[in-house]
Amino acid sequence: MAHHVNVIWHRATVMKEARRRLNRHHSTVLWFTGLSASGKSTIANEVEKRLYDKGLRTYLLDGDNIRHGINQDLDFSPADRKENIRRIGEISKLFVDAGMIVITAFISPFRDDRNLARSLLEAGEFIEVYTKCSLAECEKRDPKGLYKKVRAGEIPEFTGISSAYEEPFSPDITIETDKQSITKSVDQVIHYLVDRGYIPR
Repeated sequence: MAHHVNVIWHRATVMKEARRRLNRHHSTVLWFTGLSASGKSTIANEVEKRLYDKGLRTYLLDGDNIRHGINQDLDFSPADRKENIRRIGEISKLFVDAGMIVITAFISPFRDDRNLARSLLEAGEFIEVYTKCSLAECEKRDPKGLYKKVRAGEIPEFTGISSAYEEPFSPDITIETDKQSITKSVDQVIHYLVDRGYIPR
């Protein structure tokens, strides 16, 4: 990626810490990763609703929605998948700077890409949430009918079947979505944020 010599980063008058004080909570990224139909979007949406109900400032970035707008020029080739995640990382960084809790729900199958997103942020600003679910269960759920299309040969490159999903080695939170309820899964994320002082009790 080219860096422009004559483009200078401007230091803002109102800084991230000041926005956090105004919001009365820390800002961070909850980065949900997992197979298609593992429950990423469902839990991410419920987490956002719970945080919003507590009066906290949040923003949810969802895979399909981002591809309709900012990343509509990208396809599903390895290079474009990488760029998709890089851009989401940069957008997340802006929301964290704005003092918000940003919640992302993307398959983001490759460790290198998730690590790149993490590297854009400061320590403690990237919380990797692994929605762990067996492939068999994801395929059984199949809310968008994608696995069916894969099996019918309509989708060539698909994570978990014809394309690798690299499990996180040490995610900050692991949610076993095939073993517990959505409510319990959401509780798990909220408790993590409270226990580590990201949000007030």
